[in-house]
Amino acid sequence: MQDKAVFRGSYTALITPFADGAVDYAALRALVDWQIDSGTHGLVPVGTTGESPTLSHEEHKKVVETVIRQAAGRVPVIAGAGSNNTREAVELCRHAEEAGADGVLVVTPYYNKPNQLGLYEHFKAVSEAISLPIIVYNIPPRSVVDMSVDTLARLAQLQNIVGVKDATGNVGRILQQRAAIGPQFVQFCGDDILALASVAVGAIGVISVVSNIAPRLCADMQNAALSGDFSAALAIQDRLTALQQAVFLEAGVTGAKYGLSLLGRSSEDVRLPLVPSSEATKAAIRAAMVHAGLIG
Repeated sequence: MQDKAVFRGSYTALITPFADGAVDYAALRALVDWQIDSGTHGLVPVGTTGESPTLSHEEHKKVVETVIRQAAGRVPVIAGAGSNNTREAVELCRHAEEAGADGVLVVTPYYNKPNQLGLYEHFKAVSEAISLPIIVYNIPPRSVVDMSVDTLARLAQLQNIVGVKDATGNVGRILQQRAAIGPQFVQFCGDDILALASVAVGAIGVISVVSNIAPRLCADMQNAALSGDFSAALAIQDRLTALQQAVFLEAGVTGAKYGLSLLGRSSEDVRLPLVPSSEATKAAIRAAMVHAGLIG
């Protein structure tokens, strides 16, 4: 099993670039190289930001394979492999393992509204199907279920459930999980604007949407915070705050793709039911990128 100690720093929740409605694999490969060259510590393809709900299974698997092949071991790749269908999640996780991923990110099942026992059994089934490290993705605003600290602690007793991407919006949850499970449990922040604050209370990094646009700044902020230089980290945070807000005025992926389009690295194309960002949101993102020093 991959050493979980490598899971640390700024991981980018990669967008999936499109051209004329199809996955743009050339742009994806170039994006992987740019991210790594910019200091990003790890890559997370085909999560929600990768528009996994609107990718076919064939596209999903090919994106994972493309990112792993292009990264070529330079940084860890944690493949998005979640579903509200346990059998489907198992299938995607098995594929990620066969493709050579370093871990999988598995979201709490959305829409079905399982109780805590159902959540436990879902992740237990995934755990038993693969040997890869599993990061639980807890995002109540999107999945409408919140994995309790007790359930997460119970899951942490399984050998390959090694961490959580916490998108509860509650920094205190990281402290509660640290108290219940221990400091060895990997905790990624799942909310860009809380990334710095989360490190201060025990997170070991962030799985970031904004780092699609600002990989160097996001990586440098994590490097500074994780080394204990919070003064330097806060100076970078001051450059990023407006962008962290603007990207999420609408769907984060549409904001990230617009920002990347300004940098010439991706089209704005998204798949329905998403549509490109509104003009007002675009103006806010553009101004925030100027403030961050990403464009002139």
